[in-house]
Amino acid sequence: MPNLEHPAYPAAKLLQLESLVPCRESQVSLLLSIFGEREQFSFPSIFIYGHRASGKTYVMHTLLNTLQLPHVFVNCVEYFTSRLLLEEILIQLQNYSEAEQTSHVPCDTLNDFVRLFKQAVAIRELQDQTFYIVLDRAEQLREMEANILPAFLRLQELTDRNVTVILLSEIVWELFRPNTGCLEPVTLYFPDYSIGHLQKILSQNHPPLYSADFYAAYINILLGVFYMVCRDLKELQHLAALNFEKYCEPVVRGEANERDTRKLWKNIEPHLKKAMQTVYLREISSSQWQRLQCDDGEPGQLKGLSAHTHVELPYYSKFLLIAAYLASYNPVRTDKRFFTKHHGKIRKTNFMKKHEKTSNHLLGPKPFPLDRLMAILYSIVDNRVAPTANIFSQITSLVSLQLLSVVGHNDQLDGPRYKCTVSLDFIRAIAR
Repeated sequence: MPNLEHPAYPAAKLLQLESLVPCRESQVSLLLSIFGEREQFSFPSIFIYGHRASGKTYVMHTLLNTLQLPHVFVNCVEYFTSRLLLEEILIQLQNYSEAEQTSHVPCDTLNDFVRLFKQAVAIRELQDQTFYIVLDRAEQLREMEANILPAFLRLQELTDRNVTVILLSEIVWELFRPNTGCLEPVTLYFPDYSIGHLQKILSQNHPPLYSADFYAAYINILLGVFYMVCRDLKELQHLAALNFEKYCEPVVRGEANERDTRKLWKNIEPHLKKAMQTVYLREISSSQWQRLQCDDGEPGQLKGLSAHTHVELPYYSKFLLIAAYLASYNPVRTDKRFFTKHHGKIRKTNFMKKHEKTSNHLLGPKPFPLDRLMAILYSIVDNRVAPTANIFSQITSLVSLQLLSVVGHNDQLDGPRYKCTVSLDFIRAIAR
């Protein structure tokens, strides 16, 4: 019995759609109920969120194309300004169901977009059915003008047309909501694929020369190795295609049959260990990786691949470590002289305390409060840094990586104190 049922669409189309979107039947069924029939007014805006490679973009592409619903699909990363975004929507709308392609539609303001959109919908005779505008990577809208996101959320009201805007994003709606308020969209969550879902999806792409059971056994081995470190469907598809030829070598040479899983596993194990070191990196091409597999050498060693001792840290983490180093090796009384532009006159004196005659590097790092770390950070970074959750999350990451260690609380007002444990050579390395 088919899982997708809707009276407005043919059963054959729904059956085809169900075969194209495995393990996403519940989300597609909910979307169909939200869409309703072609002539019905749908919700003004729908917000779909989930982690990377959870099927958001693919499901929307497949759903709209299979059911032949009028739509435009725009990636907000490619069209990163409001003008480019609005013009691209109008270009795709005017090119819809037309052989003659429109190259450019000037649109400077949101008022122009509303006017041109209404004209294009009327010319294409789309006012009697719902038109869908899908904005992929919609988190980029937060970087545009303040009126763009609220306008898209109530575009149906502004244009007085049957239009639904669908936002696809990897972050939750709470990070989108403007401070001035806006029309709340219908939210839909795409959960991550489970290991059973990944097994089912990856097993569908088996080569025609081999049986489905043989390829399913290979996918089971692949997931057993990589599932704990990688659950990205796209990355797993790349790994499956890259290593399958090596898995089949004993069968091709006649040394084993398709059911001899033990011998096949012993042949593929060292190569999967190599691939484990390159998950997500893409440091070499697929052809280079295949040549590397043919080289004789240690199974766990990669020649020039992922052997870097340098690890690139996030932008502000570098400055946080530098600020922590300065705070832990310099006395508090020197902060005004080092980090303030107008610090006044400096009196020269030969008076030094006994413990100050010893080098601070020999005495080791001193604990410092979080407020002092942030103050030094603001002074050494050129641009203005807001104390956002991103900054504090990077501090937490440095603590978890043991580059900074918490040594306790002084009191409730002072907050947590940190001890810097990075060396001067490490600071010099990341400062490059």
